[in-house]
Amino acid sequence: MKLRNRLTLLSTVTFGVVFFITSVIIYIAFYNSSERVFFNELKKTSLLAAFYYLEKDELTQFEHSTIRSEFRATIESSMVAVYNKNNQVEYGKLFTDSNITTDYLNRVRKQQKIQFQTDDYFYYGIYYPDNQGNFVVFVKASNADFLAQTHRLLLIMTFVLLAGLALIFILSRYLSHWAYRPIANVVQQINQIDDSNLGQAIAPPNTNDEVDELIKTYNKLFARLSETFLIQKNFINYVSHEFKTPLTAIAGNLEVFAQKDRTVDEYKKVAQDALGNIYKIEDLLSNLLLMSGLKNQKNTFELFRLDEVIWNIYEALTEKSAALNIPIKIDLQVLDSKLLEINGNETLLQLALFNLIENALKYSTDQAVEITLSAKDRCLCLEIKDYGKGISTADFPLIGQTFYRGKNVGRIPGSGIGISLSKIILEQHQIEFTMESTLNEGTVVQLIFPITPL
Repeated sequence: MKLRNRLTLLSTVTFGVVFFITSVIIYIAFYNSSERVFFNELKKTSLLAAFYYLEKDELTQFEHSTIRSEFRATIESSMVAVYNKNNQVEYGKLFTDSNITTDYLNRVRKQQKIQFQTDDYFYYGIYYPDNQGNFVVFVKASNADFLAQTHRLLLIMTFVLLAGLALIFILSRYLSHWAYRPIANVVQQINQIDDSNLGQAIAPPNTNDEVDELIKTYNKLFARLSETFLIQKNFINYVSHEFKTPLTAIAGNLEVFAQKDRTVDEYKKVAQDALGNIYKIEDLLSNLLLMSGLKNQKNTFELFRLDEVIWNIYEALTEKSAALNIPIKIDLQVLDSKLLEINGNETLLQLALFNLIENALKYSTDQAVEITLSAKDRCLCLEIKDYGKGISTADFPLIGQTFYRGKNVGRIPGSGIGISLSKIILEQHQIEFTMESTLNEGTVVQLIFPITPL
């Protein structure tokens, strides 16, 4: 069932149930109230009948004539019966009413009053002691008007219920069409999306409701999916390119090598070249596997000193620094040793910082790479600065995307994974990452670590 039909049906049924329950309550309340009013009127009539028949000897002729006029205007004598102590009708003309039984008469004498109804009449009886004796006065009245009123009310409520259901159905149909319009618009826009425009955002209706929130969530989801597909596309292009080079070198060397016998030194050289290419592929695969599981990985954090990590990286890059003839300078400006203690995964943070410092070393020119540790408002700040190629304005927004490399890297080897991998690790440790770069002038990377508790 479509959502529009479901909303229409639900609202109509809800209205019907609520109105039916309300109608039942109103009907019962009206019935009881009308019945109570009717019996009160009969009570007055029974007292009037008692005065008319039993107080004649105690009233003046004028007073009795007044009561007689009121009595005759109120009820016919055929609707009244005054019973003596022998349960015989002494006054009135209600002689043969089988509904007034001896049991009812005795209950009136015991309870002082009684009321009941049959299919056609209401009855009311009172006990009336008098100087002439003790009497029971019974009056009855037709319930035709009472039933007519209740039937009329029932008919009106039935009509209102049916008319209300029809009106609610029509209004719900219209309102559901109006409320469903943003969803229909979303469905239409989604149907127009294919693999060529997967990242296209859906225009929100700006209704500030759940539909608007759903569309914004959808746009965020598909933005991430689009980014994932782009990464996959770059991954395929990158892997096909990066793996092809060492594999082609290995295959070419082996093909040439197999054409004739070689010396031991030649065997060793080919084996070393092949092994180097294999290590390159293995290192690339290791980084890719690390990235694939890093976002969902739950790491165990522990305290360690950041300056020790920096010196370990310095030692690891000593050989490369000497080969490139680019020194690495470390400036430690932190006086409080406690500030250098970091809570995190030492292995992952060392990998992230290694990638950033190695990048600065690779893309630097002839000046030293400067690493500065300083303190700012109880925060530890790490700055990595080089005076190298820099990043162009066009490339800068794309730096950090997996497998992306700037257009000015030339023949400098790299995988395009280092910065993106480092950013993931830094994000896990809630370390603020900023980068500034000017083409042909250099790059500055700044890391601000979380505030150290006092």
